[in-house]
Amino acid sequence: MNKTDYFLEIFNKAEKKYGKSDKRLAGEGWEKDWQLIIATIMSAQSRDETTIPIAEELFRKYRNLKDLANAKYADVLKVLKSLNYNRTKSKNIIACAKMLISHYNGKVPDNIEELVKLPGVGRKTANLVLGELHNKDAICVDTHVHRIANLFGFVKTKSADQTELELQKVAPKRYWNKINRIFVLWGKDVPGNDKKKFLAKLDD
Repeated sequence: MNKTDYFLEIFNKAEKKYGKSDKRLAGEGWEKDWQLIIATIMSAQSRDETTIPIAEELFRKYRNLKDLANAKYADVLKVLKSLNYNRTKSKNIIACAKMLISHYNGKVPDNIEELVKLPGVGRKTANLVLGELHNKDAICVDTHVHRIANLFGFVKTKSADQTELELQKVAPKRYWNKINRIFVLWGKDVPGNDKKKFLAKLDD
């Protein structure tokens, strides 16, 4: 069996198990485009369950991009105090809001080259925005996607960026936007790197 067929066999089982889940991830379900990118910056190295209520609180306090761009660092930090890397994230989201206004007229860019210029935005966040917001084919690789892709041998990589590029060769394009949500939900269910436990979870 080639890698693409193997990927599809495993992915289709995982999608059958998690495709109907109504669990919300941090990069989903925001009313405004700018909220999605800010929430995704906030979610790095933090649990979705922690990030979402904090992001909701932030967006109640700053109702538009201009308000956030003009926010005081200390005030934003107060809202983000229980997030990992809260100081860096507070600086980045204010700077990102400023740059969206000054360089992009308040619109979230729709290509990866421009997105990664934004403070706090790496390829993971950029790809999530491309898929979720602009409906473009993109593979968002976080720790769960990187772990599962390597565990099952779809790729053999050291970094998330390498995983993204290698997975593009294995997964048909029509699946790219689905990979992150399905693998994140699966990865949250199974700590560690025991392939048998991952497979057993699909048969629950």
